[in-house]
Amino acid sequence: MAKGEGKSRASIAVVAPLPSILFYLLFLHRFAGESDSLSPFWLWCYNHPLLLAHLLFFLNIDMLFWIVGLAQSIHWMIDLYWTVIPVLLVHYFASHPLLRGGVWRSRIVILLTWIWSIRLTHSYFRRENSQWGAREDWRFANMRRHYGKNWWWMSFFAVYVSQQVFLMGICMPLYAVYTKDQEMNIFDVVATLVCLSGIVIAYFADTQLHCFVTKNQKLKKLGLELVSTLDEGLWRYSRHPNYFGEQLWWWGLVIFAWNLDQGWTFIGPLINSLCLAYVTVLVEERMLKQEYRANAYKKYIRETSVWIPWFKRSPPQEKEA
Repeated sequence: MAKGEGKSRASIAVVAPLPSILFYLLFLHRFAGESDSLSPFWLWCYNHPLLLAHLLFFLNIDMLFWIVGLAQSIHWMIDLYWTVIPVLLVHYFASHPLLRGGVWRSRIVILLTWIWSIRLTHSYFRRENSQWGAREDWRFANMRRHYGKNWWWMSFFAVYVSQQVFLMGICMPLYAVYTKDQEMNIFDVVATLVCLSGIVIAYFADTQLHCFVTKNQKLKKLGLELVSTLDEGLWRYSRHPNYFGEQLWWWGLVIFAWNLDQGWTFIGPLINSLCLAYVTVLVEERMLKQEYRANAYKKYIRETSVWIPWFKRSPPQEKEA
């Protein structure tokens, strides 16, 4: 990707969420200055914080990002904004006039969300060699080839509307934090530890994977044999420790919500976990299609846990005649 194109995409990424941010700041200004004489529209924004969040997501992310993606012939922004939208949402929930939450719980959840976002953003740019939108998610690229000339309109639903369902769903525990002002207890401590554990595990798993990929890239340039399977560090005990860490993060947030009598919010993370299980199957199918690693990866699958880190399984013993 050309340097100028990278700067252009960086500028677009920075400016893209401004319509929602400016609108919301205007709402807060109107509410603070004219709270007794708000118009029906601003009252609706006050009384329906979740619906307002969905509306802003639909107009700013689904519609605007889709139009940008069509103009550039590549849908790259939603991948980057997976790392940013939860941060925007947690600040939205924390500042909405109708919502109230415990001060310390709110501070902890906001801090955790920022740490999670920084970790994932760092992983994104490390993977993309510090480039903005250098490539499209391989799943979107596959769908582009599959749907052909219909992809231009199918992409709106497959890339953006579906992401709204997933992202808003898994972020419902963040909303739950601001539905009840309750003193912190031991379950908040447990939730914090689970969230932090997920962030740490995902960080080290992604770092180990990055080192493995970088090593193979160097070997390929030198014309040497590639290392077929990453079987060290966390990857020795789990085939997808990065996925496991990410799921710990989201389920840790569910513990915060459950402690506030909002256990229904588990639905979003559950659906996300089921979708990630399907993605796991797709990723492993891709691995097995690569000739240089197929046999080694089959052995790796037989011996290694899928998500939850665990000790190696012993290979089946051949029976003596």
